Amino acid sequence: MSATNQTTAAVEVSPVGQATPVPAEAAFTGPRRRSGAWLTQLLGNRKAAFGGLILLAFAAVAIFAPALAPYDPTEFVGRPHRPPSSEFRLGTTGSGQDMLSQLIYGTRISLGAGVIVGVATTVIGALVGLAAGYFRGRVDDFLSLLTNVMLIIPGLPLLVVLAAFLPAGFWTTVMVLIVAGWAWPARVLRSQTLSLREKDFVSSALVSGEGSWRIMLREILPNMMSIVAAGMFGAIIYAIGAQAALEFLGLGNPSAISWGTILYWAGNNAGLLVGAWWTFVPAGLCIALVAFAFALVNYAIDEITNPRLRSQRETNLALRRHRRQLGVSRATPVLRSAGQHRAAGD
Repeated sequence: MSATNQTTAAVEVSPVGQATPVPAEAAFTGPRRRSGAWLTQLLGNRKAAFGGLILLAFAAVAIFAPALAPYDPTEFVGRPHRPPSSEFRLGTTGSGQDMLSQLIYGTRISLGAGVIVGVATTVIGALVGLAAGYFRGRVDDFLSLLTNVMLIIPGLPLLVVLAAFLPAGFWTTVMVLIVAGWAWPARVLRSQTLSLREKDFVSSALVSGEGSWRIMLREILPNMMSIVAAGMFGAIIYAIGAQAALEFLGLGNPSAISWGTILYWAGNNAGLLVGAWWTFVPAGLCIALVAFAFALVNYAIDEITNPRLRSQRETNLALRRHRRQLGVSRATPVLRSAGQHRAAGD
């Protein structure tokens, strides 16, 4: 039976507590799931929808920052460490700049760096992993050695050393994060390529005379897109957090406005010592909220592409839907003996 014609059965709970199978057409009122339509399923997933709304909100803030910010983020507009008020919604920094304006403009650099690093590390990791798993032999030995060397080097010390000896700037931070982050996606995708390379569709492509890179990019890579997408979202989370950490340590450009430099100046201006929570809490919340949104999308991809999680989720949804329709309680049914039945009949 093919995957597209396979009928999924749900479970209906009867009033007496018995479980009876229900055809998939009656159990699920939404559209049928089709192979290759995981993107449509992702858009209908609650976790993905909620995370996507958060990310769209941050993207809109980054794009329309000049229109949303009440002040120039570098302008000194008031006394240092003024608490939030009607004039300054998030107070002022330790230098007298508007905190809300800095937070809005900081979204551009932090979110932009995270997306660039996430996409670049995923592309490099995919190319290295595909080449190592497909060609094998000496190519695999060399690329696996390079990947293993990058993996055994501690990440944070490597980031600190590279950032300390290179000129501070946005692209320096991006380059450092890419160098330190491509190895793990390459390792994961290499193992998947080794498995897919032995499949029949790859052998058919070889017999038909297709080139190696065409087979890797047109035959093998599409079968790993769910893993690639999940790895990319994880890499973006890593990049946003790592960039903020580097800038908090003073290894970025302190004159640039980002969430990391906001935390850096909050520490240098004794924001924690004087109790000026508004100088560091909003930036930390923004970092956590963006990471949470990307994690929700990542979990949604796992739910959709993992057959075990998908079937469990569909069964739970069917059970809840039929309980609501039949008004069945969750109480455990009471079993009576034959004698009790006769006594009740009398």
